[in-house]
Amino acid sequence: MPVAMAGLPAWVDLGTPDLPAAIRFYGELFGWSARVTGGADAEGYVMFTKDDKAVAGAGRVSTGGQPPTWTTYIGTLDAAATAKLVESAGGTMLMPPFDVLDQGRAAVFTDPAGATFAVWQPLAMSGAELVNVPGALCWNELTTRDPDGAKEFYGTVFDWETRDTPFPPIMYTEWLVDEDPVAGMMPMVGDDWPADLPAHWMVYFAVNDCDATVAHTTALGGTVSVEPTDLPHGRFAVLNDPQGAFFSVIRLAGQ
Repeated sequence: MPVAMAGLPAWVDLGTPDLPAAIRFYGELFGWSARVTGGADAEGYVMFTKDDKAVAGAGRVSTGGQPPTWTTYIGTLDAAATAKLVESAGGTMLMPPFDVLDQGRAAVFTDPAGATFAVWQPLAMSGAELVNVPGALCWNELTTRDPDGAKEFYGTVFDWETRDTPFPPIMYTEWLVDEDPVAGMMPMVGDDWPADLPAHWMVYFAVNDCDATVAHTTALGGTVSVEPTDLPHGRFAVLNDPQGAFFSVIRLAGQ
């Protein structure tokens, strides 16, 4: 694993109660192909690809209290060592480090505010092979009610530094590795955030046309949580797939 990958978002995957439906939805929306590892019934782990390059994954989860969700995986050189750091910094281990065939080692945690994230120690698979282009992951963003606590926690676990930028009425934070932004943080301030919405990591996929993607999402049975909105970095929207997993899309400025 290149040292530069340590501390960088490396992968995202979807946990969903209806894997075949997710394959159809994201295939239509982003032009993804799916390589299913669990047989013809599509109940195993799925590798989504675009232009024959891995962009994301998906697996089936039961509906017993676990909502459909996209999970962000952050690269690490040693999943076991990172697990110790997470717990010493006040996080909680949901799944201790485990082998994923010969592909790598993963572990799943929550930070002290309750946001779920995972780590990926790559072996045969380093992570996403295509990013920052339409139809691929382009940003990962923590949304939390405790930004100061998050700065301390993620700084301890991943050695992340921060850069704050005023974005009235909030202060937006970029997570930095070697002074380069690798992810972001949005504080949950104001009445726009439902009281029952927990802290979470949001995934952003780049698109050619935000408004057209929103219309396509609804035509495919998804819903819109945040209508297309202009930001300094592009035009974005927050969407839900038909099973309820939320994700964001953005037409990046300059593309």
